[in-house]
Amino acid sequence: MKGYLVLENGSIFEGERIGYNKDAICEVVFNTSMTGYLEVFTDPSYAGQGVVMTYPLIGNYGLTKEDQESKKAWQEAVFVHEIAEVESNFRSKMHILAFLEENEVPGLQGVNTRKLTKLLRENGTMKGKITSDISDVESIIKEIKEFQISNLVEKVSSNQKTTCGKGDIKIALLDFGAKQNIIQSLVNRNCSVTVFPQDTSYKELLADEFDGIVLSNGPGNPEDCTVAIENIKQLYQKATKPILGICLGHQLMGLATGASTYKLKYGHRGPNHPVQDVKTKRVCITSQNHGYAIKDDSINPEIAEISHININDKTVEGLRYKGKDIMTVQYHPEACPGPEDSSYIFDDFLIRVIEKRKDRV
Repeated sequence: MKGYLVLENGSIFEGERIGYNKDAICEVVFNTSMTGYLEVFTDPSYAGQGVVMTYPLIGNYGLTKEDQESKKAWQEAVFVHEIAEVESNFRSKMHILAFLEENEVPGLQGVNTRKLTKLLRENGTMKGKITSDISDVESIIKEIKEFQISNLVEKVSSNQKTTCGKGDIKIALLDFGAKQNIIQSLVNRNCSVTVFPQDTSYKELLADEFDGIVLSNGPGNPEDCTVAIENIKQLYQKATKPILGICLGHQLMGLATGASTYKLKYGHRGPNHPVQDVKTKRVCITSQNHGYAIKDDSINPEIAEISHININDKTVEGLRYKGKDIMTVQYHPEACPGPEDSSYIFDDFLIRVIEKRKDRV
């Protein structure tokens, strides 16, 4: 069956419908990963978005649910050039088309993804609709422009407290849409991680049983997270334990301390973004997935200093907070998919956690 992606600027891309047969409106973004499509599809930070995969062949090694970053796929749609007919991998348990059907994700294959990606780079991210009927394009464009994407963090966050791992180091993780490998990276480092819903009071996170706090990644515009921002203001003021913010957590800590954010033209999404540590000058290749960034000139130098910058566009990639044991990064130190260059962020965080715990004892 033919299908179409209609963008809010009137551009139309044709393809063959795959996955679940339904229409959907979404923010259309592109990801430059060559592998790791399952991890991309199950990353909660893609909630509300339709993902264009720039690599031309997707699904060639199948998938196994052990590699999922969350319990399900969160994106609204998938756009690819070609789906592999046969997967080749001894670990594969499911074909990607079956996965999209099971997760009720619609998609298109046969799309000119090169042209679509160039359009998004030149004009910026925009909303679009996947549909089989373009008999009334003007009405579709009107519908797209009127569509509002909201409440994404509430949608993806855990709805109850859970604990993972049995390590000696006790970590509280505030879940705005956390990827599983953030939790697993901590568990692998002798941590017991208690995952809290996104609206949990700062008082619970500051309980004596926890040695450190992590603010997770998540979807959407950080300025929409008003409850979380107020909560994190209290964490900033009252916490004596180390705090690590990742992606959305980084942005929310910035907003909570007086900085401001802005929407990037087309975002950073892929495993190939070079980031430099301002102090050591070391450059790591990082995995990223975000559409917003902190304005560098809005950061109060008495509160925080820029610790990392993006080599490509000089955007803020990390902050260290003065007089506080708080560090935040815009990229994903757990990668998946992506390189492991920046996994040392977890090691640095836990070194500080252990030192602070000794001081308390």
